[in-house]
Amino acid sequence: MQKILGYLRKAIEDFNMIDENDKIAIGLSGGKDSITLLYGLKALKRFYPKNFDIIAISIDPGFEFFNRNFLINICKEIDVPLFCEESHIKEIVFDIRKEKNPCSLCANLRRGILNTTAISKGCNKIALGHNEDDVLETFLLNLFYAGSISTFAPISYMDRSKMTLIRPLIYAPEKDIKKFISKNGIEVMPKACPMDGVSKREDMKKMIKDLQIDIPHIRANLYGAISRSNIKGWGKN
Repeated sequence: MQKILGYLRKAIEDFNMIDENDKIAIGLSGGKDSITLLYGLKALKRFYPKNFDIIAISIDPGFEFFNRNFLINICKEIDVPLFCEESHIKEIVFDIRKEKNPCSLCANLRRGILNTTAISKGCNKIALGHNEDDVLETFLLNLFYAGSISTFAPISYMDRSKMTLIRPLIYAPEKDIKKFISKNGIEVMPKACPMDGVSKREDMKKMIKDLQIDIPHIRANLYGAISRSNIKGWGKN
């Protein structure tokens, strides 16, 4: 846990993600990243100099592998309030729209439900479990498929909903999150998305892994380029 807490605290302090008396909604999908974020923020809450509260919000997308009771038990075990929201994401994205590249629409629908629920529970911030690998993969996806030099911001304010979005795991490599889950014997939902392993993002993941063979520092180089760039949100406070 110390390593995860180190990543969390550095990101939170670099980008001023948490203020006194924040109420933060953690987007809990049941995957390794969101569960690590849940455990990490719960542990951080015990000693962080700024007082903050957390809740978890989970959106049932309608997939057969979604296990509501699994998430209820996790949150009950560490004493974090959980709110589960029903949705028609599967029906809209896969059955009605039959999207060939469903990730963007799915994410937008989830974000809308998450925002609405967080507001109704009195939260002023939402925490998502995007990790360091997600930062790099999104950067390459935008570069290759959209022709833009960009990735998601560590912290962003949404004018319409008056909600601040934070990503405290942006410094945590996926391999360290996997180690944390494995070492502590923490269960995760076997599958969080039907596109796991077959999306364009997976192609970027494989590309970075292959490039590491000839360029061992490729990850650090990419992350350094992002940190030194004019990408919105990446200038440290």
